[in-house]
Amino acid sequence: MNRMVHSSSFGAAAGAYAEHRPDYAQAAVRWALEPAPGPRVLDLGAGTGKLTGTLLALGIDVVAVEPDPAMLTELRRVLPAVRALPGSAEAIPLPDASFDAVVSGNAMHWFDMDVAGPEIARVLAPGGVLVGLWNVFDDRVDWVAGLARVSGSAAIGPRDVPTGWRTETAGMHLPKTGGEARFGSPEQAEFPHGQRRTADSLVATLATKAGMLVMPEQEREALLGRTRAYLASRSETTDGEFTLPMLTSVLRARRL
Repeated sequence: MNRMVHSSSFGAAAGAYAEHRPDYAQAAVRWALEPAPGPRVLDLGAGTGKLTGTLLALGIDVVAVEPDPAMLTELRRVLPAVRALPGSAEAIPLPDASFDAVVSGNAMHWFDMDVAGPEIARVLAPGGVLVGLWNVFDDRVDWVAGLARVSGSAAIGPRDVPTGWRTETAGMHLPKTGGEARFGSPEQAEFPHGQRRTADSLVATLATKAGMLVMPEQEREALLGRTRAYLASRSETTDGEFTLPMLTSVLRARRL
């Protein structure tokens, strides 16, 4: 139930999500798709189209599927040329073997892989790849580590920093109940990335995290206030625009 509540929390913040969430490092997307046997790509759980837009910028013909109506509406507004369909990882409204890669940007952790694993395998061609991409905060940088401590796990959780991400996602392609595995051994890689932010826009970015969206308003505002105070206290973030150090982290696994 907790997973369902968190995953369904984004629709009300679709506009803010589109404005403040980062795109994905192009080098990460290229690496992710290297083993794909062909050019057909499905962006699953596409949200407002952050990853879809990066795929388009690389000249990739992509179909997007998103379960949340508000997020899907925003995606269609921002990327009107993209074929964007309602659907979910557990019920993909597309034919068997119709894609060479299924990619997911900051969404695979919401999938019920007991159901989604067979469904993703169904739409993948033989030798096709499943790819998860996450933008994580590079807490090897001192002020980013401090930001993570001040903001707390609702804003920057274990999956949102490099060391935690590797552990948290290592088995994400597998069914949770010991069912048949549909994908082979995963590979993980990380690619430098960054996002131009101000203190205000970084706070707004953190406010779009699922843990923040479901938090009681008074508690959320207090946490965001502490985060603003921290950013005001750091020379790296107190004056105008700065680059938020990030990594685009990738997990890829081939369909068995």
